[in-house]
This record gives sequence, C-alpha cells and structure tokens, in this order.
Amino acid sequence: MIEASQPGFSGADIPSAAVYDACVRCGLCLPTCPTYLETMTETSGPRGRISLIKAVAEGELPLLSPGFVEQMSECLDCRACEAACPSGVRYGSLLERSRSQIETAVAPTRSAPQGALRRFALRTLFSNPATMRLAAKLLRWAQRSGVMWIAERTGFKDAAALAPRIPNRFFVANGQRFEAQPSLGVAFLHTGCVMHVAFPNVHEASIRMLRRAGLTVTVPRAQGCCGAIAVHTGQMEFGRELAKRNIEAFERSGADVYVVNAAGCGSALKEYGDLLAGDPQWHERAERFSSRVRDITEVLDAMQLDSHIGRIDALVTYQEPCHLVHAQRVSAAPRRLLAQIPGLTLREMDESAVCCGSAGIYNLTQPEMAGRLQRRKVGHIVETAATIVATANPGCALQVMAGLRERGDDVRVAHVVELLDEAYANYNAAATRA
Repeated sequence: MIEASQPGFSGADIPSAAVYDACVRCGLCLPTCPTYLETMTETSGPRGRISLIKAVAEGELPLLSPGFVEQMSECLDCRACEAACPSGVRYGSLLERSRSQIETAVAPTRSAPQGALRRFALRTLFSNPATMRLAAKLLRWAQRSGVMWIAERTGFKDAAALAPRIPNRFFVANGQRFEAQPSLGVAFLHTGCVMHVAFPNVHEASIRMLRRAGLTVTVPRAQGCCGAIAVHTGQMEFGRELAKRNIEAFERSGADVYVVNAAGCGSALKEYGDLLAGDPQWHERAERFSSRVRDITEVLDAMQLDSHIGRIDALVTYQEPCHLVHAQRVSAAPRRLLAQIPGLTLREMDESAVCCGSAGIYNLTQPEMAGRLQRRKVGHIVETAATIVATANPGCALQVMAGLRERGDDVRVAHVVELLDEAYANYNAAATRA
C-alpha cells in the first residue's frame, strides 16, 4: 500500500523549476497529446501534468498522492507537446525526473517477489543481450509448439497478443565489419535489445543500405541497451550505467557516426548529454557522443544512394514514431526516402504523428489506454486503404501489427529501410532476369 504522506521532491534527479516555470499555460500542447485527445481531461494533458509537478515541488501535493502517481504513469512520454510548445518547455525531462522520484519512494514498499521481478526485467532481460536471446528462444518454442494458448487464456493475454513472431535467426553484435567500396566513412550500427531478436532482417537491410551509401559498417560486441526503458521507468542511475557502456563502445570503435534504426533508442542516445549533465567526468564525452548519433533515415537521406533502385508497386502509409518525429524532429527524411522508390504511392493517414500506444512498455503497464490509442491508429491506417504501413521503430511495428491482426486486416508492417532494401533487390532481380 503506497502512503501519500511524503511531500515534495528530494535527493537526486529533481524536476527543474526553471523548466516547469517556463510553461505559460497557453494550451497549444493539448491537441497534440494522445491521452488528452482520448480523455479531454486537463490533468491528462501536458499543461495539467506540469501543474501537478509544480504542486508537488512546492509542497502543495504529496509526492505519492494517487492522482500524481497515476498521471505520471498515464503519460506516454511521446514528446508531442515539446514539438508544439512555443516556450520550448522540456517536458520529457520533467516527467522522467518525476518518475524517478516516485520510483525512489515506492521501491522500498514493494514485496520481495515484486522487486526481484522488476530487477530481472530491467537489469537482466533488457540490458543483457544474451538473456534476451534466451527469452526469445523460449518464446519462439512456445509459438512453434502451440503452447501460447496458455498465456492467451491467463493474465498474460495482452503480452501474448503483442509478442512478435520470433524468427529462426537473431542478429548478434559480435564485432562484425562490413566494408564499403569505396568507403566514405565508418558507421557504428546500434543493435539494441528487442530489435536484434525480433527484427534481425531490419539490421541486415540497414547494413546493405549503409554500404550502398558508401559507409563501412561496424557492429561492436561491447554495445548494449540504450537505457530508454530504464529512464522511462524512473531508474535513471541504471540508465546512466548503460549510457556509459555505449559511449565507451563508440569511442573504442573509431567510427564516424553512431547509426540507429529504432526511433526510441535514437532519442535516448541523443539525450545522453542531458542524462549525464551532473557528472563532470562524463558530461563532455556524452555530449560528443550524442552529437554523432543519427537515425538511419537521416543518414541515408543525406547521402547519395546507388541509382539502381527497382520498383515496389504498392500503396503505402507512414506511421511516424513519436521519438523520431517529436523527440528527434525527423519527419521529412523517411518520406523522401520512400518517395525515391518507383511504383510506391505514399498516402498520408490522419494523425500520423499521434502515438500508437506502444511507448516502450506502456502497452503492458497501461493496457487500457494503450488499447484505445492502438484502435485509433489502426482505424486511420485502414482508412487509407494502404497495403503496407511503413514505420521506423520496433515498438510501433509490434503495436500496429497486433492491432491489425485483432481486426483481421491483412496489411503488412515494414521498416522504411526494409522497403528501400527490397527495392534495390528488385532491381537486381530484374537485371538478372534480363
């Protein structure tokens, strides 16, 4: 039972008064907020949540008051409000530090089994690629053997519905190096936690596309989880540990650019400077690192690609990952890349930049709201009559796939880079037949 008596913020990672005081309460953020669009409730929007944060900071509201805890949990941290804010309020920083304050206060109240399960998920499963691969193998066995029905009929129904179809192979970071001839530079490919077991084909397509752009690709073994899930769940110190590991791996690699094909990871990696701002030994290194991080669509859009590109005759709509369009402000590059594919028709959906409800593990911790946003998103996809949904983040792909599957709609979901790679493969296949 959480007690609501603890007032104010204390210790490390306190939300900055300079940030929340910058909010002028204009309300321009409200139409962009997914939870506000669903509830039309002030406290379920950024302006209301900032007011709650300020109230806790000034001692007017207890830290663990149910309303405050609920709203800090209900927020998707999609950053749409940041992109819309004329005052430049860094809302994500406020939210993540508020969650850290709540986590610090709540952690001692958890039962031993609850605490152990949480530590395993965060510190062993997501942060250890070998453990993630073992878990993925078990999931693959369950899917192939038919025992998934047990999860589907128990309390794990939501997780079972969202689980990706695990492929026969994984993409393991093992120090590989893929040379480009001629080479214009070296790209470090981030393999992540979920991506390398659920979507190894996206990593393989990414390597081929980067080489077509003239970049040699290196995949160092020492890299790991970006830390986004840790930060988003209030475990900021652990997020800093993971950040330092990736910074060191990049510095040792000698690469020129750190390339990411998962929007959520890219956003976290680009914010290492803020995450490590209070560490004088790491802050400058973190800033240098983050200045070299690029989403793969940014990299490919900025480079001269091979002109030998084939056709994909399909109607495509683009689902914008929140942490690409809002946090990283990358919106035009994916569309320009898709527009290069002959035969492909891009049809925009309504609310393409409104969150699909995935948001890391939000669809597991807040299934009711996540489901509402999922149905909203899938409805807009179906309205376009597209046969392919392009996106650039694994969480979005899994959420949209599950929603389409639930509706019984046969629409393919693919990463932008997968479609580009297929177009080049189609050209080669046509040339071979000729």
